[in-house]
Amino acid sequence: MSIRLRLTVWYSVLLAFTLFLFGISIYTFVDYNLYDDIKKRVKSEFDRMSLEPTLDWFNGIDFDVNESDVARLMNQDLYIQTINFRNQKTIKSTKLDRLGLKLPLPLKPNQIRQGYRKVEVQGLEFLVYENAIVLRNGSTIGALQVAAFTGHEARFTNELRSILVTASMVTLVLAFSLGLFLAQKSLRPIGNIIRATNRIQKGADLSVRIPREGPPEDEIGQLTDTINSMLGRMETFYNELDDAYLAQRRFVSDASHELRTPLTTIRGNVDLLEKMWINEVASPETLPLSEREREQMSLEALRDIADESRRMSRLINDMLSLARADAGYNMDKSLTELKPLVEEVVRRAQFLPRKAGWELGDISALDDTVVYGNKDYLQQMLFIFIENAFKYTDEGCVRLDAIRQDEQIGLKVKDTGMGMNEQEVPHIFERFYRADVSRGVTSGTGLGLSIAKWIIDEHHGSVEVVTKPGKGTTFIVWLPLASVDEEASLPV
Repeated sequence: MSIRLRLTVWYSVLLAFTLFLFGISIYTFVDYNLYDDIKKRVKSEFDRMSLEPTLDWFNGIDFDVNESDVARLMNQDLYIQTINFRNQKTIKSTKLDRLGLKLPLPLKPNQIRQGYRKVEVQGLEFLVYENAIVLRNGSTIGALQVAAFTGHEARFTNELRSILVTASMVTLVLAFSLGLFLAQKSLRPIGNIIRATNRIQKGADLSVRIPREGPPEDEIGQLTDTINSMLGRMETFYNELDDAYLAQRRFVSDASHELRTPLTTIRGNVDLLEKMWINEVASPETLPLSEREREQMSLEALRDIADESRRMSRLINDMLSLARADAGYNMDKSLTELKPLVEEVVRRAQFLPRKAGWELGDISALDDTVVYGNKDYLQQMLFIFIENAFKYTDEGCVRLDAIRQDEQIGLKVKDTGMGMNEQEVPHIFERFYRADVSRGVTSGTGLGLSIAKWIIDEHHGSVEVVTKPGKGTTFIVWLPLASVDEEASLPV
């Protein structure tokens, strides 16, 4: 059974119970008020009646009804009837005789039903008040009845009962039909929600939103907002997951490509050495090379193998760093003075392979500056930017400066190299991405800047890039300075 039908049935049952109580209350109230006046009039006339006892030598004590009482009862449209239990003699109103009616009488004292009751004689209703006729010695000799014709009242109450029952049934039918319509209209937004979610499920389009209906305070509207919010979060999560999956596929593809090149070189050189030395022993006539030529070619092959091995080692180390980043690796951080760290990087950077000059600019802004970070990773980040600058600068120089702004310190690495297009800047921190001008010109894996960006993010910093083709590139790494409380904990 649907919710719509269940709601309608529940409300209909509740309405039927309410109508039943209402009908019973109205019927009882009307019936009570209709018969109450008659009961009072009958009781009043009954109390005013007087019986005249007579002595019958054959049948004992007898009684008679006073003529004035009979006349008064006739004027009040009331009827009287008596019975003598000793001789079974009955007395009744002349109206009853003319109509040929006889109210049911008790034949014995134990059959007397004292009080009011309704009796029906030949389809006519009477309200009868019955009581015993008792002598002074306590013996019951008869019964007295005073009755009023209540046919009009009975007809009215019967019609009222029929009206209440019919009206209740019609009301129930109308209420059920209207309730079914209103329930369908009220629950229509839920149907829209179901259809929308089915479309989303079948079409796998999480960008679809359920149209909102009704006032803002409506529960259906709140449910719609909740589902739309949930769909928004699911869409965001799905897009992030899809992007991560695509990035992972691209990462695996690029890593495989980068690893295949050195492996191919290593394998080719190994095959060459195998032909030169193993095959030489097996059949010396296959390779007519002199000893010097063979040694020179072997040294060149070994140098190629060593270079490619170092390249693979760097690539694997870079991939390991990025894998740690993806796994949520937490760096061990502490309060670190920047100036000694930068001076160490400057000293070691002059030994890097390069064609351009190496200049140390103004780093006085680093005096007494402290950051909360990891010394080794910060050095690695600086080396990546400096080595990257050397790699793409064939002439000119690479310069390192320090800038302080508010509560941040900036490390600026500027080169006079080939530069980049502005359209490429948003992608340079992506894994395995290399600018078009550098592909095929300079060696590299395209992972260095991705690692540097991860280190900067882990230190809650940021990076700016200023570049122009043929005019060089400038990287400015901004790192937040340690707070006063953190500096206070620095050991002296």
